[in-house]
Amino acid sequence: MDSEKKTKTAKRETQKPAAEAREHLASSRRAAIVVGGSSGIGRETALRLLSRGYRVYNVSRTPFKGERVQTIKADAAREGELERAIRAAGEEATAIDLLVYSAGFSMAAPLEYAKSADYRYLFEVNYFGAVEALRAAAPFLKRRGGRAILVGSLGGEVPIPYDSFYSSSKAAISMLAREADLELRPHGVRVSAVLPGGTATDFTFARRVYGEEESKSYTPSVKRASAALANMEQGGMNPSLVADAILRLAEKKHPPQVSSVGGKNNFLRYCSRMFPERVTDWFVRKKFNQK
Repeated sequence: MDSEKKTKTAKRETQKPAAEAREHLASSRRAAIVVGGSSGIGRETALRLLSRGYRVYNVSRTPFKGERVQTIKADAAREGELERAIRAAGEEATAIDLLVYSAGFSMAAPLEYAKSADYRYLFEVNYFGAVEALRAAAPFLKRRGGRAILVGSLGGEVPIPYDSFYSSSKAAISMLAREADLELRPHGVRVSAVLPGGTATDFTFARRVYGEEESKSYTPSVKRASAALANMEQGGMNPSLVADAILRLAEKKHPPQVSSVGGKNNFLRYCSRMFPERVTDWFVRKKFNQK
């Protein structure tokens, strides 16, 4: 009987160092969570992070194509799902070094006829999802002085005709990043928003564009604006450039709270701040073929 106890004790003792070694390996490897990492900018960011040696989790409704990224399914529009997914990833990794929020939804619709269910869904995905992700990740980010980067848009600073809800949500993302950075900086965590301009991804084709029955008298204007926006996006920057900008922000010692991506977009952002709003709005009307 005593010999059996000794054998079990010895077995536990040999297993203990191995378990501790695995736990140390998991805790020492940098971990990143990308919300919306299954496509577009999020996917490119996840791939870049893998190449830098991160352990990467994708949180989205759609699985990441590739075995090296673990997907935890969650819908950003459903309250509580992001929190559960991010906490599960954080507990498994023991700490989060980087959170990237890249989930997004866009709709081209006239303000007068926009449906409440549509624009509320947009804000759930674009803004409230980011709030929930930050709240859930904060305890894990504080463990190693991590970073959080929210993917905003230049459209949050320069208006996009008939994409008013998207632009408004992205303007809110920029302020959320600034506010969160103020609160979390004393705990060693930095928060930034990155603002891409038109980017060539499938996001263009997922946009909810109101048709003639929904847009009514606004239909010609909505069609011209959405077509111009689609052309800008598909003729715009490669998502890998945005992913590179996200990684540069993540590795900066003193990252800006809000920054745009690319020389052209930096110039446009500067001009929108320097010129009177009526000048910017005139330029926007011309660019989007509006009267």
